[in-house]
Amino acid sequence: MNGFTKAVAIAAGLVLFAGAAQAQERSATKQGFELPANSGKKILVFRPSISVGAQSTAGMFEPNGEWTEQAKANLQAALAKAQASLGNTVIVAPEAYGEDAQTLQEHMQLFAAVSDAVIQYQFFVGNRLPTKKRDNKNAVFDWSLGKGVADLPGAKDADYGLFLFTQDAYGSTGRKMLQLFAAFGGVSVRSGVHKGYAGLVDLRTGDLLWLNADAEMGGDVREADGSEKRVHQLLEDFPGSTALKAQAVAPATATATATAAGKP
Repeated sequence: MNGFTKAVAIAAGLVLFAGAAQAQERSATKQGFELPANSGKKILVFRPSISVGAQSTAGMFEPNGEWTEQAKANLQAALAKAQASLGNTVIVAPEAYGEDAQTLQEHMQLFAAVSDAVIQYQFFVGNRLPTKKRDNKNAVFDWSLGKGVADLPGAKDADYGLFLFTQDAYGSTGRKMLQLFAAFGGVSVRSGVHKGYAGLVDLRTGDLLWLNADAEMGGDVREADGSEKRVHQLLEDFPGSTALKAQAVAPATATATATAAGKP
């Protein structure tokens, strides 16, 4: 087996796994948790964790600083517009410095790791841990970031914390060529990775109350309109929010109406 054939075989294995993982729920809410609109509760929005780059021929993530800065500006602007639609009082987390910044970064990484674990071991039916199988059977969603969240900047002034994580890897030329050549051999190779997680956390207990996790997100975050689409997807079904749902439904309703009227 030559080097290229090996690369195709490895990619095929990864694609088969990824294809299975896509058949999963996108969101979950902790049992018994409700957050009605105008509840008087305060939501602390942390600065999102954003990384953008290229996907190498072998499928590795290669960060791109310019794309990441573009995405940060676009996503933060889109998030600022969406905050008014969250249904409750929103507080933007203060800028963190020194040890506070390091602690916040560690919790962002922890949130991403927990979200990955939720997808892998509870959402993904074929690979559920025994405890999570029982949890799903009993409609239990039980995950936590730990009580250390209470010490994050701004946490004492709010009830809940909103964590946001996105990572985009656009397929490189080499990856696209591999995809093309693999197709001739009857192998499907995935080009590009676009995943995003949004989670609401109890700032007293650290419990994960609501999670929206998707490994196949839409919207090019390097563009303003693509970032707005991404934010709407991340916050879809956010507890207490109705405006975001209405915005998401409106385009589909308009299309259905036009089709019914015989318009293209």
